[in-house]
Amino acid sequence: MKLKFSKMHGLGNDFMVVDGVRQSVSLSTEQIRLLGNRQLGIGFDQLLLVEAPREAGHDFRYRIFNNDGGEVEQCGNGARCFAKFVRDERLTDKSRISVETARGVISPEYLGDGQVRVDMGVPRFAPADLPFLADAEALTYALPVAGGDVEIGIASMGNPHAVQLVDDVDAAPVAEIGPLIENHPAFPQRVNAGFMQILNRGEIRLRVYERGAGETLACGTGACAAAVCGIRQGLLDARVIVRARGGDILIEWAGEGRPVIMTGPAVTVFRGEIEL
Repeated sequence: MKLKFSKMHGLGNDFMVVDGVRQSVSLSTEQIRLLGNRQLGIGFDQLLLVEAPREAGHDFRYRIFNNDGGEVEQCGNGARCFAKFVRDERLTDKSRISVETARGVISPEYLGDGQVRVDMGVPRFAPADLPFLADAEALTYALPVAGGDVEIGIASMGNPHAVQLVDDVDAAPVAEIGPLIENHPAFPQRVNAGFMQILNRGEIRLRVYERGAGETLACGTGACAAAVCGIRQGLLDARVIVRARGGDILIEWAGEGRPVIMTGPAVTVFRGEIEL
């Protein structure tokens, strides 16, 4: 099988994007792992598969696979790259598209100059929505990790996130604590672990240990989750610049029951073809 693809990134969170509309694509878990290997394959944090929609009224279906081969529900940086990809490949001439995901519909809008705005939907905070094992919903929870408790906020952006405050994101033990939170038994389907440093009410720094991918240079849904957790806790205003190691992203959230709006860049690195 010969597979045409684009290599893209959003703030350094990198993707192999595959057109499953004009070419037949059937990839095994082992093939995805090989493609994701940075020495033996293309190398990526996630593989994004563009498909035709399942329901009328939508433009595309969006599937996401981590480099460990596992399929996940949502990816914010990937959504921006998705929107640029379908425009660049002339799969649509629309600026704003409706895209099916495993956890609902998102609406990316290509703004030009590589910038994409995405309506990421309404965040959910009930423990059952992640899922997270807790007796009742709260703003924060004490999570026992490595002999102590870590205070976390939780949010689902179509995928699960646990966000903790840290004094200095550079000094945060992301490599050590990240996998312990990701695989904590309180999260039966694992979780993305965010480490947030608040600079002021409109600006944070963030690192995310992503479920199934490890730490990435940026995480779009992680940026959304961190911002909304901070806003709910009264620590942040409704418009937040999130500074990740790969660059900056703008998150806007008007409060409970309202969608999260994410705006940031999408970049095409190269196009290619690989034989499997």
